[in-house]
Amino acid sequence: MSRKQLQKLETAGIYALLVMVTFLVLFPILVMLGTSLKPISQASSYPPVLIPAHPQPSNYAEAWRISPLGRFALNSVIVASVITLGKTITSALAALAFARMRFWGRDILFFIFLATLMVPEEVLLIPNFLTISRLGWLDTYWALVMPFLGSATGTFLLRQFFLTIPGELEDAAKIDGCGPLRFLTTVLLPLSRPALGAFGIFSFLYAWNMYLWPLVVTRRTAMRTIQVGVAGFLSPRGENPAVAMAAITMVVAPTVIAFLLAQKHFVKGISMTGLKG
Repeated sequence: MSRKQLQKLETAGIYALLVMVTFLVLFPILVMLGTSLKPISQASSYPPVLIPAHPQPSNYAEAWRISPLGRFALNSVIVASVITLGKTITSALAALAFARMRFWGRDILFFIFLATLMVPEEVLLIPNFLTISRLGWLDTYWALVMPFLGSATGTFLLRQFFLTIPGELEDAAKIDGCGPLRFLTTVLLPLSRPALGAFGIFSFLYAWNMYLWPLVVTRRTAMRTIQVGVAGFLSPRGENPAVAMAAITMVVAPTVIAFLLAQKHFVKGISMTGLKG
């Protein structure tokens, strides 16, 4: 075989492998969508039917009727938005200090700051719960938000991007009378939109998908987030798997759509902050 034919064969093999991997990744999602449209008589049938003969979209209305999904979704939107905004502000301020300011022990402090990434969240669960409990914040938005307003990952991500900004811009800003905060808001942040977009997606998806912490610090149904609320559909008895899959589909859809819409900014932000492979 000629070299050109070998290259074509290699390309075809790579595409075939990518198609197989794509199918494996999408298969659970297809099963979820198919099950959400099945009548209850077919939801647990064996062998499973991927595409129902008679789709039943009323499962979505039933899931919305038997559980306050609207309230759960509102709580998750509020919590995820506040956490994303808070993380972005604190991470930008910390990144400014570590990237553009000169002070004794900066590098050591940054190393200690990054070392917190090696601490599992489960280790902090009990101390955080005791702190929130003593402050009287159980069953409030404060409990859902406050422990997550700082981020070592976001600080590192933005610091790496801030280091790529030429120092001449900072010198010019100082000549024009800009202080550190004004330089951050008028120069660094507008130039860092790709990194901010990538970090914003990370933060929002992380906050939206939180389960353990909201489960621990909330007791009233009105304060439950969407992940905890949907878990109520997955009872051991499994009365209606089709309705449960419909609820899960409504939970997953916003995050998938948000990621697809922001995918370009996400990839660009990662590739420009020193985290590319």
